[in-house]
Amino acid sequence: MNGAQGSHSLAFRVMRLCRPSFQVDSPLRLDPVDLVAGEDIFDDPVAARQLPRLLEAQLSDESDSDPSYSSRFLLHDSSDAMGLTGLLVLPQAFGAIYLGETFCSYISVNNSSDFEVRDVIIKAEIQTERQRILLLDSSKSPVETIRAGGRYDFIVEHDVKELGSHTLVCTALYNDGDGERKYLPQFFKFMVANPLSVRTKVRVVKESTFLEACIENHTKSNLLMDQVDFEPSPNWNAVIINADEHHSELKSTTREVFKPPILVRSGGGIHNFLYQLKFSTHGSSPRKVEGSNILGKLQLTWRTNMGEPGRLQTQQILGSPIIRKELELHVVEMPDVIRLERPFTLHMRLTTQIERELGPFEVWMSQNGSDEEKVVMVNGLQTMVIPRVEPHGSTDFHLNLIATKPGVQRIAGIKVFDTREKKSYDHPLPDLERRHVGDV
Repeated sequence: MNGAQGSHSLAFRVMRLCRPSFQVDSPLRLDPVDLVAGEDIFDDPVAARQLPRLLEAQLSDESDSDPSYSSRFLLHDSSDAMGLTGLLVLPQAFGAIYLGETFCSYISVNNSSDFEVRDVIIKAEIQTERQRILLLDSSKSPVETIRAGGRYDFIVEHDVKELGSHTLVCTALYNDGDGERKYLPQFFKFMVANPLSVRTKVRVVKESTFLEACIENHTKSNLLMDQVDFEPSPNWNAVIINADEHHSELKSTTREVFKPPILVRSGGGIHNFLYQLKFSTHGSSPRKVEGSNILGKLQLTWRTNMGEPGRLQTQQILGSPIIRKELELHVVEMPDVIRLERPFTLHMRLTTQIERELGPFEVWMSQNGSDEEKVVMVNGLQTMVIPRVEPHGSTDFHLNLIATKPGVQRIAGIKVFDTREKKSYDHPLPDLERRHVGDV
């Protein structure tokens, strides 16, 4: 705290308002049995039967009033071993302040002089490295008087949203006993720390993206996580994957009514969350979302041991850039059973993914570029001509094939050639690469 130069009638006193803590009685309590018997007393049946009678006689001789407090260390109840007295202790120090909490302070303006002060204008604000936030301003309604030895009290609150050094600036402009106008500034500095860290990993598996979030507790108290929700960007749908999602229907109904908090222990405790994300354009043009790698952000809310709330929001989490091809070829329909040396038909769809027209195209099955023997080939016309395709449009066609060898065979090597742009597209069809060919 830094005060202004010169003597002042007023002075600020600041106390942080936060939840109390449990009072723990530090002296070690003990059981009277430990004073007269060892751990092996119950190994002797005779001694074990006599022990309760001796203890009962000893305790019955003591009166209810014990002026010497000789029994103050005895365990009168099994819960006494915890050392909790049933009392709560108010904060004895300013304590640690964490990001996401609400800073609440009780401020008292004390008049320590022998005369009253008048027309007191009080201001309180929080100053950070980036901004100044006004918490209280009594300019429009000044405090008329503060009597000698009296005080004026008020409470301010501030949602902590920045890390680092913070300064609570309290100022008073007043008329002292001589009618002189004085200005009193006082500064109270404190640091804001990060209560937890969030580490993320992104993995892409086929059409799904998996996001793993690891939350680590850096505070000295346990954190009860009420909410750890992932808010996906408009182009994504997200579902949390829980390890206990196969529980009974009764437990599932109970969890919908009451969602128990997740405990993250103090001093480095961690908990992991897993989300499955799938890309969705919601009917918009695929080209407009091309390259969008913003997955979304996490919303975190928690409570401490004594119920003090906290809330944080992460920055946007980035994934791998979305790469969309100009042209995509899909199989719409395929026979369930393929007979050896008998023709079958593939119903296929060619779709453009760009803002301009493509085509016309030529489609054929390549016989080169692979050491494997081609056992599935085109039956009949080797090259098929497909007309132009509108921007973000599609066209269907049928490809006649024939299999020359039984067993599980690969359908590969389908080529699409743009005759106008002289550009070739290779489509391996990974979703339907292999089909079983049965004997005739």
